Amino acid sequence: MHPKLSFSFFLIFVFFSAFSQEKYTLSGTISAANSNETLIGVNIYIPEIKAATTTNEYGFYSITIPKGTYKVQISSLSFQTIEQTVSLDKNTKINFPLSSNEEQLQEVVITDNRTATNTRKAEMSVNKLSIAAIKKMPVVMGEVDVLKSILLLPGVTNAGEGASGFNVRGGGADQNLILLDEAMIYNSSHVFGFFSVFNPDAIKDLKLYKGGIPARFGGRSASVLDIYQKDGNSKDFHVNGGIGLISSRLLAEGPIVKDKGSFLIGGRTSYAHLFLKLSDNDNVAYFYDLNAKLNYKLNANNTLYLSGYFGRDVFSLSDQFENTYGNSTLNLRWNHLFSDKLFSNLSLIYSDYYYGLDLDIVGFKWDSGIKNYNLKYDFKNYVSDNFKLNYGINAIYYDFNPGKIRPSDEKSGIIADQLEKKKAFEPALYIDAEQDLSKSISLTYGIRYSMFYRLGETNVNIYENDQAVVFNPELQIYEKAKPIGTKYYGKNKTVADYNNLEPRATIAYKFNDNQSVKASYNRMVQYLQLITNTSSPTPLDVWTPSDNFIKPQLTDQVALGYFRNFKNEAYSLEVETFYKKTKNRLDYIDGADLIANRALEQIILNGQLRSYGLEVMFRKNEGRLNGWISYTLSKSQQQTPGRNATESGINNGEWYSSGYDKTHNFAVTGSYKFTDKWSFGGNFALQSGQPVTYPDGQYQYQGITVPSFGLRNGNRLPAYHHLDLSATYVPKPTKKKGWQSEWVFSIYNIYNRSNAASISFRQNDETGVNEAVRLSIFGIVPGVSYNFKF
Repeated sequence: MHPKLSFSFFLIFVFFSAFSQEKYTLSGTISAANSNETLIGVNIYIPEIKAATTTNEYGFYSITIPKGTYKVQISSLSFQTIEQTVSLDKNTKINFPLSSNEEQLQEVVITDNRTATNTRKAEMSVNKLSIAAIKKMPVVMGEVDVLKSILLLPGVTNAGEGASGFNVRGGGADQNLILLDEAMIYNSSHVFGFFSVFNPDAIKDLKLYKGGIPARFGGRSASVLDIYQKDGNSKDFHVNGGIGLISSRLLAEGPIVKDKGSFLIGGRTSYAHLFLKLSDNDNVAYFYDLNAKLNYKLNANNTLYLSGYFGRDVFSLSDQFENTYGNSTLNLRWNHLFSDKLFSNLSLIYSDYYYGLDLDIVGFKWDSGIKNYNLKYDFKNYVSDNFKLNYGINAIYYDFNPGKIRPSDEKSGIIADQLEKKKAFEPALYIDAEQDLSKSISLTYGIRYSMFYRLGETNVNIYENDQAVVFNPELQIYEKAKPIGTKYYGKNKTVADYNNLEPRATIAYKFNDNQSVKASYNRMVQYLQLITNTSSPTPLDVWTPSDNFIKPQLTDQVALGYFRNFKNEAYSLEVETFYKKTKNRLDYIDGADLIANRALEQIILNGQLRSYGLEVMFRKNEGRLNGWISYTLSKSQQQTPGRNATESGINNGEWYSSGYDKTHNFAVTGSYKFTDKWSFGGNFALQSGQPVTYPDGQYQYQGITVPSFGLRNGNRLPAYHHLDLSATYVPKPTKKKGWQSEWVFSIYNIYNRSNAASISFRQNDETGVNEAVRLSIFGIVPGVSYNFKF
């Protein structure tokens, strides 16, 4: 027989031999033993054949393997790892309950909890934090804060002292997709960045994607922060809460029908403004929010969820200024299990961000915001033990309100002025695959096809040469162009449209069970733009859709990493390097007026953003002392060149430091269990100063000294650093029923570092000498809170 023919028969034989093995599916749900709360991202591992899978966002898992008897290991953060023997001679459904580290299981073998790096999975640039770990971190005024905790991760920096938002790998805060139970959160902060909108008592899972982003996510170009609320305890009624120096919280959960349905409702409010009133201070600053969730299991294959969030901030100065802003979300979901291999989730989502401003001093009110209505239908198909498919559709309708200006006195007779509202529609479809090519090589790859339609009813300005910004060669500045006409688009008529393919891929090569290398590529497209000229988003900023003049941002990112576990996974090392480039990043002409602007295209230029860096994270996963050390060395730059040879561009068309550039970012966090009653925690953070623009000279105009400024972001604020410590005291650590409590004592910025939120320049009235004035938000801040549950 011919050698090539023999080899062909051999391949056919191997192929049919591999697939002729009897294979069966093991599936089910993994939940917390004491509450039936489904658990996300639980690892299911079968060491005999080195097969593995994880639970999805609703606690469901499925794995198809050859007939046989296996030891199944189930592990998750903050829960005891269990090992159970399973005989698989038919399709089998097993629901595994996991006990927390404080509890014991009787019918299975308990091993140490594992939080080590997953070297097997083709997933990188992803960080998951447990709520238990977050609650041990000391933060401002003793208040647990989800967003502040992620600032200790590599590649993540703050937007400034006391500022809202966060920056990921040199991207803007507006480039982060923040999801709460799949609903978009447009402003994630309370009290202008002092606290986040996420009540830690109501949060179940938190996952930050910095790269290698799955194709099911779209709409932002830097990162995805995916947060899920708890479902509620379907076994017993429980209450927990906390009383702090400036705010308190309370959460109740319990069964609607035992083991079938549950509810959760929680609220927070601050009360610092009450003390201001006692001191005859008319200023007010407070927030409140509400989390709610219902779920009901119709049968083994169908579950309904209804979840919502509502939050508001109120800030006022005497009777002259009042500011109200906040988010509202609602999500109705249906989980359906078509088979032990096909899981689906259908979601109807509403999200609203509102901003209101009342300026009595000038006699007007301003209302603005953005709403979106979202339909998602996602499927996960566990095709085989080494191949899984994720696919689905997503359609979002946006309603933008740039602002409505009306008189403070409704009887004044002045007519309210409504800036033209904007509409947009963003449909998308995607498919993702997870595949093990061999015992050493794993892949995830997929593609997202996104579309965007800017819709009427609207009038669009027409400009000469289609340029809304013109360059003045004599003054060497950019100026607003004057429209030469307008074009009307009727209701739901397409003003502008875009479509983009967004490929994603990650590959992992495993040297052995303890070390691997991974590489990833992803393209992200962002069709919504945040109009702001600050590095930190403020409630006043306005979201706007892409149109004829404002192009969608396109980001391409590549990353390479090395991952290793040491000493039986007691220690972990993660090293990643990345390069990211964004097209159509907005830049602004000098003197741009952003507020209540009817023609934003007249102040906007399209530039580009690039960032690159090295991230290192070393973790100690076990023992009385655990935590991590992280360091990031990176660069983030923006460039806006001239559109032709005669234009100067911004900063002479050269690359310059973006407002998010932090060359060095070093963080250490740890917790130490001293006794059953006492545990201690500490954070240290050190970052390079934020780029800013200082004046480089001055001139006199009609007797007034006017500063002149040089190149953008040519200077930096002083380095940012602080050390925080906390101590937790549990009076009765062995008590597991009835009233349980703890005291948390914390000191933020223990050595009283005056980190600069900004530096302003002025002329001293007495000496006439110019001076720089540093504005610092926090010095040393002690805090204490009393937490309880029953």
